[in-house]
Amino acid sequence: MILKHMRISAVIPTFMEEQYIATLLSQLAKTEPSIEIVVVDSKSQDNTVEIAKRFTEKVYQIRERGIARARNYGANQANGNLIVFLDADVKLPTNFAEKLYETFKDASIVGATCNIMPEQGTFFEKAFFKFYNILIQITAKFKPHARGEFFAVRKKEFMQIGGFDESLPCLEDHDLARRLSKLGKFVFMDSLTVYESMRRFRKTGFSKVVGTWIIDYIFLSLRGKPLSKFWHPVR
Repeated sequence: MILKHMRISAVIPTFMEEQYIATLLSQLAKTEPSIEIVVVDSKSQDNTVEIAKRFTEKVYQIRERGIARARNYGANQANGNLIVFLDADVKLPTNFAEKLYETFKDASIVGATCNIMPEQGTFFEKAFFKFYNILIQITAKFKPHARGEFFAVRKKEFMQIGGFDESLPCLEDHDLARRLSKLGKFVFMDSLTVYESMRRFRKTGFSKVVGTWIIDYIFLSLRGKPLSKFWHPVR
């Protein structure tokens, strides 16, 4: 269902993403109905910016790094009243915009996430992500959680709560989902699946990545700040 009063803007923060960005942007450029593409780059030294400019005029470069900062900047440049934040290394189904329109036709919904699965994942990786998706879906009504790979939000409510907390080096997506849920429904879109690169898991180690997630989540829940001081990019 296409809602005439709704327009989607896709906001993608980038840093040294020349290997992945063209794939995502080419998918977005072919989306029907068309969506606005906003790329916010944090001083990449490769061809990320040049590649992005092939697909959209809305490519911005900011001096200070930080994924929350880049997302907030992109949201301020976006003209859509529905913003979907995406990581540069995800792959989308062709009907993802239709799924968004269908979900957000309910005016009480202010935010949403969906299934996130590994691209070319092993059996164990697929099993873990399946479990993780189910856990997020079950807890959505009373303790919403989301990952930045795919995070959709109404711009009005996003601005109302001040966007992402730029003081958080990680779990800024979980924090935003929690605060958004105070304004309306935050839902899990079970009918939509996006696929993420496993580069961090492969280079850092699966157990180390998941262990860091758990520790940071516990620290955020108990003291309001994750243990990690900086979320290192993996390229």
